[in-house]
Amino acid sequence: MMLPKTALAVAALALSPVNAIWPIPISSNLGKETLFLDQTVKVTYNGQDLAYAVGYTHPKGTKFDSKSIVQGGLERAFSAIFQTGLNPWMLRERGSSFEPQAGNGSYIKTLEIRQTGNDTQKVWNGVAGSVDESYKLSLDGDKASISAVSAIGILHALETFQQLFYKHSDGQHYYTASAPVEIEDAPKYPHRGILLDVSRHWFTIKDIKRTIDGLAMNKMNRLHLHITDTQSWPVEIPALPELTNKGAYSKGLTYSPDELADLHEYAVHRGVQIITEIDMPGHVGIEQAYPGLSVAFNEKPYTWYCAQPPCGSLKLNDTKVEEFLDTLFDDLLPRINPYSAYFHTGGDEYKANNSLIDPALKTNDLTVLQPLLQRFIDHAHKKVAEHNLVPFVWEEMPLEWNITLSKDTVVQSWLGNGAVGQIAAKGQKVIDSNYNYYYLDCGRGQWLDFDTPVWSTYYPFNDWCNPIKNWRLIYSYEPRDGVPDEYKDN
Repeated sequence: MMLPKTALAVAALALSPVNAIWPIPISSNLGKETLFLDQTVKVTYNGQDLAYAVGYTHPKGTKFDSKSIVQGGLERAFSAIFQTGLNPWMLRERGSSFEPQAGNGSYIKTLEIRQTGNDTQKVWNGVAGSVDESYKLSLDGDKASISAVSAIGILHALETFQQLFYKHSDGQHYYTASAPVEIEDAPKYPHRGILLDVSRHWFTIKDIKRTIDGLAMNKMNRLHLHITDTQSWPVEIPALPELTNKGAYSKGLTYSPDELADLHEYAVHRGVQIITEIDMPGHVGIEQAYPGLSVAFNEKPYTWYCAQPPCGSLKLNDTKVEEFLDTLFDDLLPRINPYSAYFHTGGDEYKANNSLIDPALKTNDLTVLQPLLQRFIDHAHKKVAEHNLVPFVWEEMPLEWNITLSKDTVVQSWLGNGAVGQIAAKGQKVIDSNYNYYYLDCGRGQWLDFDTPVWSTYYPFNDWCNPIKNWRLIYSYEPRDGVPDEYKDN
């Protein structure tokens, strides 16, 4: 009998010990002996002493070095163990005796960290798959050992290390009940991330950093910031100041160049690369800031011009729009390049009816608009490449509009229905963000207001992607199902 993937995932979790490693590693051999972690444990990195200091702050700037990356990871791991601590009472049966006698056992007194490779700048801002994120971890007797090719692998190992240890109820001892330990791990997919929409719902830098912390804890490596839309334009572009002056929800609900640089640095030091998205040509609400560059802004009925209000789209076949994009990219992309390999140009939900009310076009004929959209994408992606970044687009560009893309362009799929296989068959790299499984904002009810004649048809007012995507549903999905074998590495 073949078990469904959800059952296999649940079984794996149920059979694992209470301090199961997350995500489940490729190989793990865990014992049943108790080892305590000495609070004065000596740490070495490539044979040199590495100090552990509470509140360690990484150096500022775009020049990253392996030692500072590792030192930050060590501080977070030891702070999680010694400062925060986790007592696993909720993971045990009520009334059970699960704690070892405090201090009765061997102590880990040394942690040896060895990096076998040399990190270049491309470790911090390389394309997916170019960084070796694997690691080995062992605990036995009075010693713990970590080995990895890159500092990113060491960060993952330190996350695993902290997951092995619990805080004793006496508040003075820290132990694992799974010694000896031998773990080897490496990611199954080179791109593992979350999209955060900071245009429709503005988040503070502190909130975004908390999300980055969560990514690092789960050994994920990408944060996709959907940073502009028709709802608001929060990212400050000094060369185009009216974008935030007129486009932000409110004064102060913006991200300055210094704040974005700080955010990128914070992410790099946690093994996370930020992918910034400026959605285009649709989902653009700049008409009040720079009139004449867009069409259909806040047009009614919205269903004719966009997927959700307010509408807005950049004009096609317009040299002033191209000049605007050049100015935008020449300001923003050099500030992204030191930290990331990618820039996302959007491209989802573009509607031909926008061009029907463009005085220069007055048509929604797809055969007329497709070459103009191809020119638009070609111009944008040429500029992205000039800044040594790799473009991302949403799936509608190649699948609905038949846009030809460079082979390095990454296509993000979200609509399901076999799209991943279709994109891979075109020879493109593909990221699967299938809303049927992966959208975490579903199931909270309809947020749109409706005109009186149609409101009752939306009863009981579920949102468009209802219901909530629970973890069992997420685990039931295998992104590469239905993808021909020759394209599964795409």
